[in-house]
Amino acid sequence: MLEPSNNDELPAIPGKRYFTIGEVSELCAVKPHVLRYWEQEFPQLKPVKRRGNRRYYQHQDVLTIRQIRALLYDQGFTIGGARQQMSGDTAQQDASQFNQLVSQMINELEDVLGVLKI
Repeated sequence: MLEPSNNDELPAIPGKRYFTIGEVSELCAVKPHVLRYWEQEFPQLKPVKRRGNRRYYQHQDVLTIRQIRALLYDQGFTIGGARQQMSGDTAQQDASQFNQLVSQMINELEDVLGVLKI
């Protein structure tokens, strides 16, 4: 399976409240061990831990992971550089997350439109 080269090719995020590490792994095209590593490196990434130390990610966490993924894989940042970008300009971060949400909503609306046309 080829990994998507950028976030535009990633699957739409379902409207669920919590996601398991396996689901997030598929949604973000990143292996689970990489997600666990990123939790140590990026303070913004704090999934809820429940019984048995299982991780449950929220929608915002998935967006954060996609942003980290874009910085590392698409823009060529190092872990340190990506961490600095993530903790840097919050206005830029908010704009980036807003753009991701808008893109996500457009994709979902196009899917709905496709179903309605059938």
